[in-house]
Amino acid sequence: MTDFLLIHGSAHGAWCWDHVIPHLTAAGHTARAIDLPSHGDDQTPAALVTLDMYAGKIRAAMHGKTVLVGHSMAGYPITVAADQSPHMIDKLIYLCAHVPEAGKSIADMRLLADTQPLADAMIKSEDAKTVTIDPDLAHEKFYHDVDPSLSDWAIAQLCPQPIAPQVTAYAGGTRTHNRHYIRCLDDRAIPPAYQIDRTSDWPDGIVSEMQTSHSPFLSAPAVLAAELIRIAES
Repeated sequence: MTDFLLIHGSAHGAWCWDHVIPHLTAAGHTARAIDLPSHGDDQTPAALVTLDMYAGKIRAAMHGKTVLVGHSMAGYPITVAADQSPHMIDKLIYLCAHVPEAGKSIADMRLLADTQPLADAMIKSEDAKTVTIDPDLAHEKFYHDVDPSLSDWAIAQLCPQPIAPQVTAYAGGTRTHNRHYIRCLDDRAIPPAYQIDRTSDWPDGIVSEMQTSHSPFLSAPAVLAAELIRIAES
């Protein structure tokens, strides 16, 4: 039996995993998702949120050896949490995610891509503490292969994304973890070419692919759950 802890990406919350968890638990595993600080039902003021705060909440939610799944920007906090508590980690699974590089922030990593598909969808707050995804563009960027009614529901759940965790450089880089990457080849938020480039030197067998948008947890939850289980058991 595997214990999965599912971590959402920018502007999302634990809600985005609602359709995946039943498939994991039906297969005999334990699975849960959490809201990172200032996301979902967590009421932490956005201006106070840090990358370490993200990692701390992840660490507090682990109950023994855990498979940590990080979507999109959550590649950073799951890595920091693993660096801080390596004895708690079974595997790290990066789902179309940013994998940290020493000295680089999420914002730095994003700029390594040849294209910036989210640039026209990000609305910065007046105090420059958060960015919000333009709801008129969210379906195209995140959910184009998701049922329209489910996409509308998801867009209504999106929240302002604290900027500070995204501009904080990763200070690790010395630890190694048992890790796997899932590329999403129809992703319109993090370019597939970027995902391929960032994992091109990873060993055989620890990179897999799904022909989905940036949100396979909504467009293909059963397929995603099956892939998470396969990776965990490999």
